[in-house]
Amino acid sequence: MRTQKTLIASALLTAAALTLSACGGSDQDSKADTNPVSVESQPERKAGTVLDRPFTKPDLVLTDTRGESFDLRAKTKGKPTLLYFGYTNCPDVCPLTMGNLAQAKKQLPKADQEQLQVILVTTDPERDTPASLGSWLKAQDPAFTGLTGDFATIQAGARQLGIAIDPPKKNAKGKVESMHGKQVIAFSPKTDKGYVLYNGDTTTIDQYAADLPKLIEGEAP
Repeated sequence: MRTQKTLIASALLTAAALTLSACGGSDQDSKADTNPVSVESQPERKAGTVLDRPFTKPDLVLTDTRGESFDLRAKTKGKPTLLYFGYTNCPDVCPLTMGNLAQAKKQLPKADQEQLQVILVTTDPERDTPASLGSWLKAQDPAFTGLTGDFATIQAGARQLGIAIDPPKKNAKGKVESMHGKQVIAFSPKTDKGYVLYNGDTTTIDQYAADLPKLIEGEAP
């Protein structure tokens, strides 16, 4: 029954949203409040999960790598957009995710590459200044957008998407870590809603490359 499949998928997605990655550390449960989200059941071969109830794009106004104000809703309105929360000092998940997206984007026709918006919102704004964020992203893809700002604002925006992030803190070895969810959310250019969710550390270049043409058109992959 569809209702049963929806409830099962909803539980799985909620559990995923409550899992944080320390980018090299162990996963732990988040204390952030997130609401269950129902999704359509997907075949195992599908990388993305199509949301039955798409997310509203968060009302976020942050600072881009040029030091200018960036209104997420206004700047990405009507554009295919991939949104990820992470940080530049992350040793594994974040560079893997952004690198995979960059390589997948290169496989698109030039016109499609210019349409696609890939945005990284830092979860470590104290260290990720506009300059450092811009330098890091330039090595991934100069066209990627990096956003930084007040941590509380960033955390609230992430929570609107069921993505949990905790304030950066030192681990037992004295190294600063940022605990954050690993989801990449695709927003449709037709509705500006977040309708497909990917797991950043398990989705491959080929899987993104297969889905991007449809995401650019606002279609379900």
